[in-house]
Amino acid sequence: MKLLFKQRFFSWFDSYDIYNEAGDTVYVVKGQLSWGHCLKIFDSLGNELGTVRERVLTFLPQFELYLGERYIGCIRKAFAFFRPKYDIDCNGWHVEGDFLGWDYQIRNAAGQEVAVVSKELFNWTDTYSIDVYNPQDALYALMLVLAIDAEKCSRN
Repeated sequence: MKLLFKQRFFSWFDSYDIYNEAGDTVYVVKGQLSWGHCLKIFDSLGNELGTVRERVLTFLPQFELYLGERYIGCIRKAFAFFRPKYDIDCNGWHVEGDFLGWDYQIRNAAGQEVAVVSKELFNWTDTYSIDVYNPQDALYALMLVLAIDAEKCSRN
């Protein structure tokens, strides 16, 4: 399953539309006013599916992940030189980026690729392509990409 993740051009808060290969809106992400990033994920009908919430005042960036209102885990940036790395405590996944931090591989605990994330260049807004091998993992993969993008925005 391929998802296209595009940030909206004019938006006071982080706001994204997530499309499938056919160009249909699959998810809508809306940022909320809060201390740190707080991103709510909705399906195309407006039903809330999950939340990515930044933990503030931590040594390395951390984001809490929620399905509905249920806390499911945390993504933490790992200390690494040259290549960004993230660990997810809820399912054993880990994320590793390339030197520029534009392309990422999401792997499960066994080291198998779950998804590949690529930043598309030459767009007005942040645009990512997410190739998810199992459609059931799409929401989790999206949450990770949102957290990584929010962390990168906080750095800049």
